[in-house]
This record gives sequence, structure tokens and C-alpha cells, in this order.
Amino acid sequence: MKANRISILKTAVVAAMSLLVLTGCSSNSATKTQETTAIKSENNSKSAQADTDLVIPVSDITEKVSFYPVEADGTKMEVLAVKAPDGTIRTAFNTCQVCYDSGRGYYKQDGNELVCQNCGNRFPMSRVEVEAGGCNPWPIFDQNKTVTDESITISSDFLKESKQIFANWKKTY
Repeated sequence: MKANRISILKTAVVAAMSLLVLTGCSSNSATKTQETTAIKSENNSKSAQADTDLVIPVSDITEKVSFYPVEADGTKMEVLAVKAPDGTIRTAFNTCQVCYDSGRGYYKQDGNELVCQNCGNRFPMSRVEVEAGGCNPWPIFDQNKTVTDESITISSDFLKESKQIFANWKKTY
């Protein structure tokens, strides 16, 4: 009987550890902080802006996606900008249109694709800001930004209108 309990306990511990590894969970807050810092460094993030228009210099945008953290009414958000293979500049919110509420519905670049960190969907750079709906980055279309030769400006008002898609962003793992 005692051997049965130990066997069941071992199985439960192995299952729990496997779940933690698969979901990226960790009870060590220092590890989470290091992972967050690594993500920011890896993804070419810029400094956060709060409750103001987001202005992205066109000269900063390359084929390597850049992430621009912003804050709207206390909600942390992120905009991504990238030069598509055809040379056009594309922008989107760094959240998946399907997985956004999971807490892990954000993207990292892998080659010429963005990869959703929740479902693993791979999304080509050439499709950013072209498709709406489905498991892809939430596009920021021309009517929601001002584009000049020098910059792309996304208004504070539009950011505030969009903050609900970031309500659970990067909070639940």
C-alpha cells in the first residue's frame, strides 16, 4: 500500500514538472525576470512610452522586427514594426488575434517569420498588416497611423482604444 502511494506521488511530481516545462512556468521569480530581460534584448525592444503618441523613426525599421513598448491608461502594450521582403514597412500590435487573452499570445522572430508563443503558428513577415482575423499579429492599418518619410505615428487615442487586447498580455504563463 505504501509503495503504491509513493508510486502515485512520483507520477504526480513528474507530471507537474512536465507541465511546468511545457508551459514555461517557473516558481523562481529571478528566472522569470531574466527570461523577460532576455526576450527584450533578443527582440530589439525600445524604451517604453506612456500615454503619448508612439512615434517610430522609419530609419530604425529593418528586416529584423523591432518591438516598441507603450503604455495606455496603465495597460502595457507593444507595437511591432518590420520591413517586409517587398520593402514596405508593416506595423501590428505584438499580440495574436486568437491567442491574445492567453497571456502568451505574443510573437518572436524566427528567420523571416513571427512565431506565436502560445500556439506556435508561424506568420511570414510579408503578411504582417495584410491579414486581419485568424492566428496572426493584430494589424495596425493605414487609417490608424500617420506615415511620413521620416516616421510612423500611432496616436495615443488609438492606443487607448486598443488596450483591451492587452488586458492579460504576458501576465499568465
